[in-house]
Amino acid sequence: MAAYDADVIIAGAGMTGATLALALESAGLKTILIDPQVFEVQTAPTFDGRASAIAYSSFRQWRELGLAEALEPHAQRIEQILVTDAHTPGAASGRGLRAFLRFDADEIASVSGGEPLGYMIENRHTRMALAAAVTASDIQVLAPAEVAGVSADGAAAVVTLADGRLLRAPLVVGADGRASKVREAAGIGVIGWSYPQVGFVATVAMEQDHGGVAHEYFLPSGPFAILPLTGKRASLVWTESKARGAALKAARLEVVEAHLSRRFGEFLGQVRLDGPRFSYPLSLQLAERMYAPRMALLGDSAHAIHPIAGQGLNLGLKDAAALAEVLVEAMRLGEDIGSEGVLERYAAWRRFDNVSLAAATDIFNRLFSNDHPLVRTVRGVGMGLVNRIGPARRFFMEEAGGAVGDLPRLLRGMPL
Repeated sequence: MAAYDADVIIAGAGMTGATLALALESAGLKTILIDPQVFEVQTAPTFDGRASAIAYSSFRQWRELGLAEALEPHAQRIEQILVTDAHTPGAASGRGLRAFLRFDADEIASVSGGEPLGYMIENRHTRMALAAAVTASDIQVLAPAEVAGVSADGAAAVVTLADGRLLRAPLVVGADGRASKVREAAGIGVIGWSYPQVGFVATVAMEQDHGGVAHEYFLPSGPFAILPLTGKRASLVWTESKARGAALKAARLEVVEAHLSRRFGEFLGQVRLDGPRFSYPLSLQLAERMYAPRMALLGDSAHAIHPIAGQGLNLGLKDAAALAEVLVEAMRLGEDIGSEGVLERYAAWRRFDNVSLAAATDIFNRLFSNDHPLVRTVRGVGMGLVNRIGPARRFFMEEAGGAVGDLPRLLRGMPL
């Protein structure tokens, strides 16, 4: 190992990259994290205005890695999800509607161990907890630093930084987002397309308590989601056309709040913005492969999906748990952790889940982001049927909670 700077070099110290580093470090693998932004920038209120729905299996991983104490004060339990297909104000309350879906955590309590359907956590708080844990560990962080190139050199991958430094490791992991430098260096192409939509995101304060209920209903432009946060607050995710999204971001405060009041209706009382507004372009992007010689991809570097199901970050956290388990097992067996045989085990584990969910979110978005009368009728009938079939409802809840399939040890709350 004298020729190596680390066992694994991870490009990208965001939520998935930092989670992978902590998982590997917990099993004794030496890692280096590289990121263009220092942690202080990543945790600033203006850096990332989103909140993420964290599946209970993903939260188990963070518990196992020692993050629960830092995250739990900011984690809002999602006890119920109500999905409706209507335009009228207050439609998200579901009163008097036949075309709706109701998911209740109590229905899967025997499978989840009493967990909620998930947890809503503002990304800033997640980043702060991960940054504190990484800083307190033996993980080496190079930031601000930028990866200029990566090459495979026999038994090692060589990372060239923008300042000319060279780093060597048996494996380099690309957790550096949609425009991944590692993916580019590996010569891995992408398949995908942009949507004619943006996600308008803001935190809102409400007069009435949300009761841990997440509401989502569908407009011709896309889904409108009210996602509960701690206190009488919610994360608003409003899918709109690019032009309307830009207008919402630039409009006067009173204009935006008037629009919100019409969308929310009266069931949560008076609504007001609580913090800055953000707008994010939406696209689907899948890497053609999840690895190349001495290089592996995870998170948005490997797959970026529409936020309609709130599963994008969870896919990346599943990647981190699976890759960590594969690498640790290979290390204990004396295998070369950067070999193609080892990396193929990781890719085979994650490939179907990533591709199938990406396809599902694309279909759901196209199905619900329109106002065609026939399509509305068909989807209304479908929602009504699913709502009446208990096993179907429970399957969707278990799938969203990450409890379906061959789960990595960390997602089952077990150490590596």
